[in-house]
Amino acid sequence: MAYRNGNYTAFYVAEPFAKSNLGAYAAHDFVYYQMLRAWKAEDKSFPFVDSHEKTYNVRDGSDWEKTLKPRLRERLRNSKNIILFLSSETRPSRALTEEIEYGVGVLGLPVIVVYPEIGPIDADGGLSRLAVAFRKRLPSFDRLMGIVPTVHIPMKKHCLEEALSCRDYMVQAKRERRVIPLVI
Repeated sequence: MAYRNGNYTAFYVAEPFAKSNLGAYAAHDFVYYQMLRAWKAEDKSFPFVDSHEKTYNVRDGSDWEKTLKPRLRERLRNSKNIILFLSSETRPSRALTEEIEYGVGVLGLPVIVVYPEIGPIDADGGLSRLAVAFRKRLPSFDRLMGIVPTVHIPMKKHCLEEALSCRDYMVQAKRERRVIPLVI
């Protein structure tokens, strides 16, 4: 049985994975994952435990079935939740679809959805329309998010800190499914 104390971070990376020598590092949404790592490096009490660091790294050009997919699944099995970054660049790639289908659909991991490009709600509710539009780009997530506790937040350190510290969004303490609206 895996010790599930990590936070699995999911974000869109275009395929093929090895378009350039930079690989995933060149992905638009990779900067948000790097921000989490920077917040943790700056503040050791920040409650982010990187599941991607729990296994050895793989090359972006590695074989999908033999290397990449098994590694994603191993990292997900060692995780207590998924931090999913949804942005204007998000698309249903093979990896992101696998992360959602396996992490949410099979393992039942709670999801903390982070919208890096969305700020405060405008007077006509523009925030919720934009968040729904981003979410609809990932049909597997839109279909599965109702089966696990899910929270929707902007990319603000204090919001992430609160969500990561909340036991409702950890697989070990998961109760009934619950979708929480965006927290500002």
